[in-house]
Amino acid sequence: MTTAETHPQQNRASPAAKRRIIHPLPVRATHWINAFAMVCMVMSGWAIYNASPLFGFSFPKWATLGGWLGGAIAWHFAAMWLLVVNGLIYFFYGLARGHFRRHFLPLRGADLMRDFKQALTFKLPHQAGIYNAIQRLMYIGVLLLGVLVVASGLSIWKPVQLDGLVDLFGGYDVARRVHFVAMAGIVAFVVVHLALVLIVPSTLLPMLTGRAPKYKVAQEPQP
Repeated sequence: MTTAETHPQQNRASPAAKRRIIHPLPVRATHWINAFAMVCMVMSGWAIYNASPLFGFSFPKWATLGGWLGGAIAWHFAAMWLLVVNGLIYFFYGLARGHFRRHFLPLRGADLMRDFKQALTFKLPHQAGIYNAIQRLMYIGVLLLGVLVVASGLSIWKPVQLDGLVDLFGGYDVARRVHFVAMAGIVAFVVVHLALVLIVPSTLLPMLTGRAPKYKVAQEPQP
């Protein structure tokens, strides 16, 4: 008796069954909630910045959120708490399910150099469900920037109650600049992220459905 006769259902598998989940629902949900929260935080943060600019420029009004300083602050804090709660859910899920270990590690210098050279020549391969070294570095970096922007933002919000945190940043004015730089780094990540989606548009649908394109799924490294 052949294998096909023993397991006939394997030959009748639907196309959907031949694709596997590469982005679980918690990852997809926290990703889109985080995207919404970050847009609100950045645009309201730019409105707050315009009220007391650190540097010799201001952001255009159409790129801000809140309408006035009080409204911008209200939007900023509402988005901040959404970002913090959503980030904690993602963090604990990533630890519990091994998401960080499988997708972000290991991160080796040799792999970074190889992928960077390939990216410069537009020959960097993309495999559904597998992050290359550049993606791993970017995701680790933006997660650290997220921690930095929240910590510096708290020190600006409550400089008296959190004076120890303010001192850790080197003072209130330094904390403001750290907050701005961290925000700028996150915006730069978003710009690069969107550019990569435009270059490889097939990465967008799996972030909505969770499933990789049929027959194009790379095997994840085993833990």
